[in-house]
Amino acid sequence: MSIVLGVLKTIFVGALLLLAAVFLVRMVQSMRGPDLQPWHLVVPPEPTASEIDAMDWPTWLKAEDAAFKVVQSEVVAKLPADQRIAQNRYWAESPMNSAHLRTDWNRSFTFRPEGEPAGAVVLLHGLTDGPYSLRHVAKLYEARGWAVVAIRNPGHGTVPAGLTKAGADQWQAATRLAVREATRLAPGKPLHIVGYSNGAALAMMYALDATENPKLAAPQKVVLISPMIGLTRFARFAGLAAMPSIFPAFVKAAWLGIEPEYNPFKYNSFPVRAGAESHRMTVILGEKIEAARASGRMGRLPPILTFQSVVDSTVSAPAVVEGLYSHLPANGSELVLFDINRAAYVGPMVRHSAQTAIDRLRPAGPHRYTLTLVMNAAPGDPQTVARSYAPDATTPQDYPLGIAYRRDFYSLGHVALPFPLSDGLYGADPSPDDRQGVALGALAARGENGVLGIPPSALARVSSNPFMPWMLGRMDPAAPPAQTPEQAAAQ
Repeated sequence: MSIVLGVLKTIFVGALLLLAAVFLVRMVQSMRGPDLQPWHLVVPPEPTASEIDAMDWPTWLKAEDAAFKVVQSEVVAKLPADQRIAQNRYWAESPMNSAHLRTDWNRSFTFRPEGEPAGAVVLLHGLTDGPYSLRHVAKLYEARGWAVVAIRNPGHGTVPAGLTKAGADQWQAATRLAVREATRLAPGKPLHIVGYSNGAALAMMYALDATENPKLAAPQKVVLISPMIGLTRFARFAGLAAMPSIFPAFVKAAWLGIEPEYNPFKYNSFPVRAGAESHRMTVILGEKIEAARASGRMGRLPPILTFQSVVDSTVSAPAVVEGLYSHLPANGSELVLFDINRAAYVGPMVRHSAQTAIDRLRPAGPHRYTLTLVMNAAPGDPQTVARSYAPDATTPQDYPLGIAYRRDFYSLGHVALPFPLSDGLYGADPSPDDRQGVALGALAARGENGVLGIPPSALARVSSNPFMPWMLGRMDPAAPPAQTPEQAAAQ
């Protein structure tokens, strides 16, 4: 007994020392970091989860408008003189201020076909993003005659401080509201849900809830892009990083990143609470998957189509395979994995772990879903194929894509997947007809240190996807679904 008590005491003391070390490090970091600006301090009003559940779409839009009015009056109108610069999206005269752009994609929006809709789709954006991130998917569904509902999740699209208060409960309520509006616009018609990153977690959470709650409209298809099924290990402890912020002198410790806000449709600054809520989302989703598996409700899920880069520094790619797809029924689901570029200029510099990532992600045994690997046709060949394994198949079929992997892209990644090369903000070859104030994806960070008003490292991450046209073809509501094992065996 004394030995056990001694071990427990050692563990307890060690934990206290670790917490003290974290506390001290965060105190020092917060004292050295940049000063907080109005967009880090002003929190626009957002409805609670219970209030959102009681809302209809027009009421939601009024609440959203009230949040943006606070941003205008308390941030934009009161901006300090030294922050009235072109690189600041919150300066009224900045080219990145969304008021100057053709469409303010920070706000919730709907598309309605002229005639009777063929169906309705709900679009759910990612953390720190806004509805902009799925606008290309919205245009696809609009072109097919579907009603589109893209909701701005609470805390997003306004100022980063919004994410110091908003959380998972509100985002789940917003998802339910968007589905209510979608089914109102297209009663009795098919319902699809498309989610990106954090929005993909929300899409899966809703789909699982609908298998249990008959009052929730069940989707007929769910599409996930870079889904947040699991996060990096650090996210589990993100909340600890904010501990010193309880003291006014260390309020900046409530932020994991305090950055210039130059992106018109995404926050660069990142509060600790946002990381903690992200981790909470993955825990809730994991519990819902386990509960559905234990009760047999996984069989009620619709087909899931997922697009995931094998290298992703934001979410866990293995969690997509192990935490979700290994539990799916044989219902025509498909997992698409984008390999690294094995014809890139920097090929010899790629880490071994990245070179072997696709092999580690492939399931070792039979799988109940279609697995598609988008990869170079051969090592050193920029042309690509979709290597597709039917459910339970061990021999793949290769389909040439007619798309070359850009040699200056050594991989895709978390941010890139929903944006084509022509995207005006994130595209490597932005269309002149799609101006978004700044073409971040086309900026090449080559020059002298200290010249740019933003960190050069912010421009190094790939932000557009040469395979996006093919992705849209796979998402097309008119496209045939992936095969079930029975269909594959019948061929």
